[in-house]
Amino acid sequence: MAGEDQKKSFPEDFFISVGGMFYTLKEEIFSCIVFAGRVSSAVLDAFRHPGKIRKRELLYFMNLCGADGVPITFLICFLTGFILGYQCAVQMQKYGADAFLAGLVGCAMVRELSPLMVSIIATGRTGSAFAAEIGSMKVSEEVDALRTMGFMPERFLVVPKLFAMALMMPLLAIIGDIAGILGGAVIGITVLHQPLSAYYSQTVSWVRPGYFLESIIKTAVFGIIICFIGCWRGFRTGSDALAVGRSTTSSVVLSILFVIIADTILAHFFNNIFF
Repeated sequence: MAGEDQKKSFPEDFFISVGGMFYTLKEEIFSCIVFAGRVSSAVLDAFRHPGKIRKRELLYFMNLCGADGVPITFLICFLTGFILGYQCAVQMQKYGADAFLAGLVGCAMVRELSPLMVSIIATGRTGSAFAAEIGSMKVSEEVDALRTMGFMPERFLVVPKLFAMALMMPLLAIIGDIAGILGGAVIGITVLHQPLSAYYSQTVSWVRPGYFLESIIKTAVFGIIICFIGCWRGFRTGSDALAVGRSTTSSVVLSILFVIIADTILAHFFNNIFF
């Protein structure tokens, strides 16, 4: 009898679950649109009145997003270029295409892998930190206190982070580009026994200056996306003990998802420009 009752209730439970999922999705989309409007208003106000920007906080977040992330960014991008160069060198030796290693590693790192690696590192380091910071303030009712005093929380909590990410991410991308090229050069010199001058000339001839501009623009867009989602999930934090952990986790997952979507769109856009 219990099995029959469970079978009878299955369609009802299924439709209730689907309806709840769509209702939650609608609430999240609506809150994202409202948050985007508030952040846009705060950013425009910061451009109209630059003196209102809290420069000490801006420098702090620039140091957090930029200088503190240089060692891990350089290491991961160097190892990525090293691994990519090694895997390509093994196959290229079979077909006598050793001379193309520099161009392949350089273009792949500068155009795609370096911006993605930098963005994933920033998501784990700063995006999650932003969500946890604002989420903790939300749980302790500090955000509500700012609104009660007549302040706009987005202007104090989001704008410095947004500017810091937009300014520092391109610099990290340049460091990642150079590190990835150096990683491939190590393989070209040690495995394929190419002269450093030959590897350098091949890299310069293949990797156009516009590719570095593409890398800079991509990482700036990715940085804005990571900061926006991290802060948005922080403001969406609930009031229970596990809320901060859930908001931090969701910020990392959503940031990576939207970074990949944005990379797909930008890759198609830049391919139409350069080819």
